[in-house]
Amino acid sequence: MEKLVFQDEQGVDTEFYIVEQTRMAGRNYLLVADSEGEEAECLILKDTAADEESESLYEIVEQGEELDALLAVFGELLDDVSLEK
Repeated sequence: MEKLVFQDEQGVDTEFYIVEQTRMAGRNYLLVADSEGEEAECLILKDTAADEESESLYEIVEQGEELDALLAVFGELLDDVSLEK
């Protein structure tokens, strides 16, 4: 799996593995995992940067209809993976 390194406001780096990506309602979304194992913790990240920006700016999708819709989309894209809230 491809790795991404995110840096928080304090400059701390965290590595995530990209499991899948999709585009919905004009935004790019990533399903990322904290490890390559079967019991990995996953997050859905939304790219909030403007289209003309050269760097992406991600925020975690935490709850609501957007999360439910994305779980359904990623669930269909990944036949062999079980996604739970």
